[in-house]
Amino acid sequence: MLVDSVFVAFSLWLASWIRPQLNQVPGIAPISTSVVVPVFLYLIFPTIWVLVYSTASIYDGRKYLRIVDEFSALTLGVLIASVSSAGVLYFSYREVSRAQFVVFVLLVYAFHLVWRLFVRYYFRAQNVFLEQPRRVLVVGTGSLGEKVREQMRLAHVPNLKFLGFVDRIKQEKTLPYFLGDSDAIASVIAKHRISDVVIALPHSEYHQMGEIVQKIERLPVQVWVALGFFDLALYKTAIEDFAGIPMLDLRASAMDDYQRMTKRAFDLFFGLAALLPALPLMAVAALMVYLDDGSPILFRQKRAGENGRFFNMLKFRTMVRNAEQLQGQVEKRDEKGNVIHKSKDDPRVTRVGRFLRRFSLDELPQLFNVLRGDMSLVGPRPEMPQLVEKYQPWQRKRFAVPPGMTGWWQVNGRSDKPMHLHTEDDLYYIQNYSIWLDVQILFRTAWVVIMGRGSY
Repeated sequence: MLVDSVFVAFSLWLASWIRPQLNQVPGIAPISTSVVVPVFLYLIFPTIWVLVYSTASIYDGRKYLRIVDEFSALTLGVLIASVSSAGVLYFSYREVSRAQFVVFVLLVYAFHLVWRLFVRYYFRAQNVFLEQPRRVLVVGTGSLGEKVREQMRLAHVPNLKFLGFVDRIKQEKTLPYFLGDSDAIASVIAKHRISDVVIALPHSEYHQMGEIVQKIERLPVQVWVALGFFDLALYKTAIEDFAGIPMLDLRASAMDDYQRMTKRAFDLFFGLAALLPALPLMAVAALMVYLDDGSPILFRQKRAGENGRFFNMLKFRTMVRNAEQLQGQVEKRDEKGNVIHKSKDDPRVTRVGRFLRRFSLDELPQLFNVLRGDMSLVGPRPEMPQLVEKYQPWQRKRFAVPPGMTGWWQVNGRSDKPMHLHTEDDLYYIQNYSIWLDVQILFRTAWVVIMGRGSY
């Protein structure tokens, strides 16, 4: 981040020096002296570049191990940062010519590419292990073992060669690449000069793992364990340090650290920006609720958030005071037997409540939930505990990210879709998450609220 920031600032200065040298280039208006760039741009531009790169996870070395992946992401990041910087210039300092700005962008792109190439070359020169051939043996011929073999084939890692399988199941000897029984794994390793052993056993065979490790503990091989219980995870798994012990996190967030940081900064900035104009509206809404049906004005309800943790969600009260006691009298079911908890003719909704729901004004207090960190501006809907208890295992994957005031479900049906279809929308959002998707959803939400589609 520091090196990128320095090169952005240096490119900004260098572009202003180069610009007068371009007077002879056709199509570029001649100037006598270079344009001096204000000091504040030397602070704003590096900040923009680093934030955009962080959003694109360019600083996540584990994600972009391949040079083509990193440079593709870098190219996209430069384009986005350039547009953002151009917008800053348009609203602040228009004296910088288009030619000078183009030179600046090209310089930044070149510097950022070159120093990354240098670093990659340096680390590759230091890493002598890459020069040694790695011969891989997979323990287990089931679906997980086949998945490991296929992934190695697709990865095209230099000097990494799949040798074959070993397994305790006798009839698997007819399988291609089958090298022998797992009981004789030590001799197989010696015969084929194996350097890496990948244990890819199904759940039912995990008891073999200790025996296999004991058989090869004296051999100079690297031992890996392919995790075969991803189906138990909420969304994805991750290895984390837990009190000095490496452990598998089955409830790892769908977002990496950089995405989470960017999303939280996005929520704080736009949450505070939305709170200022929302405060007068909330004051009027609170007065309407009080005059129509008295106190309490706010409705606090326990909801399930990220990883299923409960929090108190805030809303303006839009129903009669004993609405929860009357829930059983108004519940309906669709043709498949799924419970529908909302209906357009719900008698518990007050007159003012219908108006507030029509324009989603009842949800404005949730901005305080966003600022506290209980919720996000965009995400899966926060669910009621009694509905969470009825979730099927696949539906619990929606808890992999923080819940939101609005989400993909909001712009694709709102209240007129039953709970089980909402969950499919939530999973789509999680699988396709990006900060740009959040921006798109916020814009679409504004139109959905204005039209009042599906809200009651």
